[in-house]
Amino acid sequence: MSATVQRLSGHQPSLDPMIHLVADDMNQVNAAIVDRMQSDIPLIPELANHLIGSGGKRMRPMLTLASARLLNYDGGRHYGLAAAVEFIHTATLLHDDVVDGSDLRRGKRTANIIWGNPASVLVGDFLFSRSFELMVEAGSLSALKILSNASAVIAEGEVNQLTAARRVDLGEDRYLEIINAKTAALFAAACRIAAVVADRPESEEAALDAYGRNLGIAFQLVDDAIDYTSDAGTMGKDAGDDFREGKMTLPVILAYARGSEEQRQFWKDAVEGRRDSDADFAHAIELVRSTRAVDDTIARARHYGQRAIEAIAPFADGTAKDAMIEAVEFAVARVY
Repeated sequence: MSATVQRLSGHQPSLDPMIHLVADDMNQVNAAIVDRMQSDIPLIPELANHLIGSGGKRMRPMLTLASARLLNYDGGRHYGLAAAVEFIHTATLLHDDVVDGSDLRRGKRTANIIWGNPASVLVGDFLFSRSFELMVEAGSLSALKILSNASAVIAEGEVNQLTAARRVDLGEDRYLEIINAKTAALFAAACRIAAVVADRPESEEAALDAYGRNLGIAFQLVDDAIDYTSDAGTMGKDAGDDFREGKMTLPVILAYARGSEEQRQFWKDAVEGRRDSDADFAHAIELVRSTRAVDDTIARARHYGQRAIEAIAPFADGTAKDAMIEAVEFAVARVY
């Protein structure tokens, strides 16, 4: 797990190259998003815009657009599909915040705190419905199959995570299974559908799927590490949310496996909800650092990031490929 992500240059990586690459295309996607989140019921666009308009990077639809650029696709069928990807993502966030009881998302109060759980769940359902309308309108049964399957897999991953909550015996394999479903599946689908609408061979579909899947795993690994290394201003959520919710993320899994009997008892108490004070969280941070659990979580993120980069190696060099490589670098570098 010692692979390092290749650097394009010595500068701090960012999403700027990808943002510039797909800027014109994103205008089309954003127009579709704004149009399809409208409703005669005022609460629906109000609540949806609270999250959709809150300054998220929209990385997943950008990946659809960037993948299309990588393939030199010059049609427009991917615009609606990219909007569908964003609606799926937003719907899952609305539902996740209800399940987790989260107070903060992207630095703002969550929709469930402002409007309540029922409204958040129902507007999430509305956005899922809109996403399927957009999929059908794209006129591709293959794209519909890919995105509808991803939606089901995401839901399975969330249920898997729910049943694994507060289980100190959760192993690394099941953890990776969970994040592969709840996070990486949509990254993979977002990239793969570009090859479908561009009528490219199965090998290119598979390559883009592998790029997105490995990027998604790296992205989630870094997110889980950030919970023990950052603050609310950087994260856009409360530091220690995962800790207080009893989530067995990889830093905790590794720290628990490497800990003394006393340390293991602390983790058991914490995961089961008996140690959740600020002092307990500070102690948890010390344990994940002293056992190198965070370092090794980031090392694994780099490993998956390298796999993402290698997946698109066969494609022609150019600005699209460079931007997609730097997006991987950015995903891993967020922890620093």
